[in-house]
Amino acid sequence: MAELSFILNGSRVRYDGSAADRLLDALRNEYHCTSVKCGCGEGECGACAVLIDGVLHNSCCVAVGAVQDAQVVTLEGYRETARFQALDRAFAELSAVQCGFCTPGILLAAEALLSRSPHPDEAEIREGLSGNLCRCTGYNAIVNAVKRAAEEGDGLW
Repeated sequence: MAELSFILNGSRVRYDGSAADRLLDALRNEYHCTSVKCGCGEGECGACAVLIDGVLHNSCCVAVGAVQDAQVVTLEGYRETARFQALDRAFAELSAVQCGFCTPGILLAAEALLSRSPHPDEAEIREGLSGNLCRCTGYNAIVNAVKRAAEEGDGLW
């Protein structure tokens, strides 16, 4: 057992488990970040997506030891930002959410995309969201919501 620490949603946290534990499990079980979900457990679905130092990662494929001193952001932290508000509004207005299981990962993927490309075209949006599976909503509504958030949230990203 190693003592590890990282910054979770703006606060330094300590993890006393194994450095080999999955970040996904630590986030859910130790820090109660329930927006991070276990979908496939293989990094294919995006339900467990988090931002690590601003880069999108599937937390089911990341060991806790890999985030030593890193900044980890889950939807619990991201939803406190103006950027989230722009995405949330666009997703609601365009009915880009149904069951919600995939939504946290998709929102963080959209944040990662808009952070590096504030005015993406449709192809860039589809590429940026490509690691996220949605079985309910349909991708057109999600793509349109990200595009609207980029347009209406101009200056946020």
